[in-house]
Amino acid sequence: MYCDNRRTLAYPDVRALIERSFEELFANLRLQPEAIIGVATGAIPHAAVLAERLGLPFGYVRASAKEHGRRNQIEGFSGQGSRIVVVEDLISTGGSSLAAAMAAAGAGMRVEAVVAIFSYGFPMAEEAFERESIPLHAIVHLDDLIAAAEAAGGLEASDRATLNEWMADPVGWSERRREDQ
Repeated sequence: MYCDNRRTLAYPDVRALIERSFEELFANLRLQPEAIIGVATGAIPHAAVLAERLGLPFGYVRASAKEHGRRNQIEGFSGQGSRIVVVEDLISTGGSSLAAAMAAAGAGMRVEAVVAIFSYGFPMAEEAFERESIPLHAIVHLDDLIAAAEAAGGLEASDRATLNEWMADPVGWSERRREDQ
């Protein structure tokens, strides 16, 4: 099951709902960042809109530094010592989000949290964030998506069985599928 958050960009009312949900999350968690940093590429538009709504500076982190120009990995805001929140669109393993947070920390920023539109809730991601002592919060979790799909009649019993298999071992499930092809 793939949650394609890039499609949300096409719908102003959905974008607004996402940004309001982020604002509520910040209020509930008492997050008070001095800037918003997006993870390239999927989270950049949401992070930029959120920063605008909150009246905060914005920046983003690439997976690696550019090989030309200024050779920056972080663009836009990069204030050393500033409290930031990193915004991601989707968390699966947490690798790209943690890499972005670590890059920001390496540039002297203080990462208050990573927030995401959606998280699969895989234990490997949660454990990775715990190891780095970086709080992770998502607006929507896989259970929410499954419940919505079931309520809308878009999830057959056979789909649910396949989904349960996948959730139990997503990496192994994918590897077994590749071997079968």
